[in-house]
Amino acid sequence: MSLIRQIWRLVFTVLALAVGGAVAVNLVSARDTLQSQVNLKSADNAQTLALALAQQRGDRDLMQLLVAAQAGTGHYQWIRFTPAGGEPVFERRFETPAGPAPAWFRALLPIVSTPGVALVSDGLRELGRVEVVTQVEHATTALWNGGWRALLWMALVGAGAALVAAPGVRRLQAPIDATVAQARSLSEGRFVSVAEPALPELRQMVSTMNSMVERVREVYAVQVAEAETWRQRAHCDGLTGLPHRSHFFDRLATLRQREDGAAGGCLVLIRLADLDGLNQRLGRPTADLALCSLAELLRAYTERVTDSLAGRLNGADFALFLPGATLAPATSEALADGLRTALSAHGTEVMAHLGAVALPPGASLPAALARADLALARAELGPPFVLGSPAADGSLAVGERDWRVQLQAAVAARQATLGEYPVLDASGALSHLECPLRLPLEPGGPAQVAATWLPLSLRCRLTASIDLEAARLALAAIDRDGQPRGVNIATATLADATFPGQLCELLLAQPDAARRLWVDVAERAALDRFRPLQELARRLRAMGVRVGLEHAGPQLQQIARLYELGLDFIKLDASVCVGVASSASGQEFVRSTVRLLLPLRVAVLAEGVDNADDATALWANGVSAITGPWATRQPR
Repeated sequence: MSLIRQIWRLVFTVLALAVGGAVAVNLVSARDTLQSQVNLKSADNAQTLALALAQQRGDRDLMQLLVAAQAGTGHYQWIRFTPAGGEPVFERRFETPAGPAPAWFRALLPIVSTPGVALVSDGLRELGRVEVVTQVEHATTALWNGGWRALLWMALVGAGAALVAAPGVRRLQAPIDATVAQARSLSEGRFVSVAEPALPELRQMVSTMNSMVERVREVYAVQVAEAETWRQRAHCDGLTGLPHRSHFFDRLATLRQREDGAAGGCLVLIRLADLDGLNQRLGRPTADLALCSLAELLRAYTERVTDSLAGRLNGADFALFLPGATLAPATSEALADGLRTALSAHGTEVMAHLGAVALPPGASLPAALARADLALARAELGPPFVLGSPAADGSLAVGERDWRVQLQAAVAARQATLGEYPVLDASGALSHLECPLRLPLEPGGPAQVAATWLPLSLRCRLTASIDLEAARLALAAIDRDGQPRGVNIATATLADATFPGQLCELLLAQPDAARRLWVDVAERAALDRFRPLQELARRLRAMGVRVGLEHAGPQLQQIARLYELGLDFIKLDASVCVGVASSASGQEFVRSTVRLLLPLRVAVLAEGVDNADDATALWANGVSAITGPWATRQPR
């Protein structure tokens, strides 16, 4: 039972005892008063009757008539006349009328009427004595009615007291509820501080809780910094902080292999001219500053453009990948202008050369890198310039209007399908099926992976309807076989204010299937759409849906309030997982990430795993489940 309910129970108990005690005291006091009045009445009536009998001079007939007449003037139980020294001459008893008071009340508070006794004499001699007992029924009825009136008035007083106490209890309840919510948030991995109340006892409790939350937040911050340190050591260049050569190309290959990744793009190589000469002429600190300026410019692109990558390939060489194969010339020209401005601050001797090529869907990465190297070699013969601008894929409809029509038609005709890729836990059991959506872009045409149609849906603002279709298909499949399934929601969908309501309506129609649904969004969504993601996670988790981030790792430590999102899982990007078995720093990064998320009750999954060694290493370092080519090859 909650503390507030106990307080209310205590208040009502005290009020009930006070009301009951007051009514009981009132009844006992009234009973004693009524009994005294009844006995006094009996004595007075006996004296009055004795005087009247004395005037009859012992005439027994007249005395009997007088007693009969006296009986009609009062309420008596019985009247008895006894001559001096003899047996009673006559006695009159009267029936007692039944009143409203119940038997238990009469037994609990009895009113006993004692006989009133008076001597009868004619002045010279004693004629006898008379005894009168007054009826108590009228007194009992008066006591019963008075008790009800007292109870009613005391109940009204008690109700008033409860109304007066209610604001005080509410003042107690507010800080208690806030503290309970704070404790619940802490158990869920969210660090929330609350305002300290005015009550000293509660203020001390809340202050202690706030201090504990702050310490836990500090520990979490230390773990975030530790995980980021290991990520930098495992995957990044020490000077610039950009991914080193192997990690850059691992991420690029992973991005191009994902069904929702960048199908095509622009690859730009940048070389800081004559780095050895700059070290000799300007000094290593100045040359390092020039390298860092170049890296900051590239990092700005990755922060603004989704699925863009930047890396340092070696001492003087850098690379930038941007989605959109037709953007190679414009990107290179804009980058050249930015480099000219940024590097001029370090002296006129500092310059860079660029070579850019388009990287169409399905193109060989080594071949594209060779062409970019050739473009860079040509650029070094003169001022910076760019090469390469291949034609766009002609298989897609031309124009945004045609794209919109094709996508809407595919969704309306229920032509979308779901792929199925197993997610296995450490015992080899199936956790759930990862189900990316596939859409045909032409009537009767083959279903295309997300890398083909996702850019079109983003441009046409159709991601919300497409994601709803993916959820509908997943729920229908769960209903068929009971197998948990996971679907992805695009970051752009979170900007649609109607999407959460539509998705929840879909889930409420199939509550059993909803409890087996997994939903993930890209890691970038936690940075760009924090509040919408937090609200969506809250609503979905209330219906039993598991919510998480996919492609996580490179920017995980940048999510300042990760603990407030209320996630169930985080899926590490393939670029973090590939080759982890042979990388001690990579394993330490995975371990630190697991330690970071363990207090938040967030499971860590891995994607893109391609061999058993990496799978074993990931499970050994705390990963809950894995997916990727290796998991797909396992028998089920």
